[in-house]
Amino acid sequence: MVTKLLISLIPVFLLLIMMLYLDSLKLVNKKLLLMCLGWGIVSAGVSYFANTFLIRSLHMSFDTYSGFLAPIVEETLKFTLIWILIKTSKIGFMIDAAVYGFSIGAAFSLVENLFYLFEYGAGEPNPMVWITRGFGTAVMHGGATAIFGILCMGAQNRHSNLFIVSAYGALTAFFIHGLFNQFLLSPLISTVIIVLLVPITMLLIFGKNEKSIRDWLELEFDSEVSILKMIRQGRFSETKTGGYLVSIKEHYPAEIVFDMYCYISLYLELSIKAKSYIMLKENDLEIPKDPSLQEKLTELKVLQKNIGRSGCMAIAPVLRMNRKDIWKLSLLG
Repeated sequence: MVTKLLISLIPVFLLLIMMLYLDSLKLVNKKLLLMCLGWGIVSAGVSYFANTFLIRSLHMSFDTYSGFLAPIVEETLKFTLIWILIKTSKIGFMIDAAVYGFSIGAAFSLVENLFYLFEYGAGEPNPMVWITRGFGTAVMHGGATAIFGILCMGAQNRHSNLFIVSAYGALTAFFIHGLFNQFLLSPLISTVIIVLLVPITMLLIFGKNEKSIRDWLELEFDSEVSILKMIRQGRFSETKTGGYLVSIKEHYPAEIVFDMYCYISLYLELSIKAKSYIMLKENDLEIPKDPSLQEKLTELKVLQKNIGRSGCMAIAPVLRMNRKDIWKLSLLG
């Protein structure tokens, strides 16, 4: 029983640990990771009751249901949390979307394999069943949800319609899961394919995405430091961005324009600090505590409220704010 338990549970979590190790920029938030692991466990429990209810209500054979409807139910439950995290800008890059998605699938497979082990373990002496479940089914669960997160995150970074790409991501997850459950190939061959494809895909994504993150850090860091320096020297109006703000002054009351300048200055300061945190974490250096940090974040929210939606849209070209910029400020909270 212990051997079966180890074979069916350990591989997927070893792969998750490997992914966390590859995250050299330390982008993964531990609280969110624990939340995803918890959601994987919850979604597995909900899936069991949903699948049991549907298979009885629809009077379908287990094989037919497992190949066509179970993937839809299970993947929808698993990737719901990932979609919410992406939609609310709690995830900044494809790397962390992959890790969070894979962790949900890993926890889901943990519950599923434990159930299978205690329900059928005593009567299933064939070790290939447990190898297939541990290396194939479990890694498939993690990989399908991770790929959904990667596709949605890529869409966000390209400013594509999240709802449309979510549909493509969902169909991809359904297809991978359903194809695996169809047993068109032998379980051993399917397991080998999954074990090879998922880690290789993750490695390629991690390598490409980390390069884009470093390029983003370097380019924006230099630009923001330069603008903040000009503001503090009283020479902001000499820059192109400063000239743009001067051109819109007549459209807003003087106090709103003043708040705009304060917002830009404070935002740049916090943005630079957030990027510095990422660099420090990458090099395993201690992040210095800033006792005034929460006060500054609160002030930023107050200024944003004072400026209003119209004012924020007016200064958006100055800060070139996108979803990565919103996400990076969450690192300071």
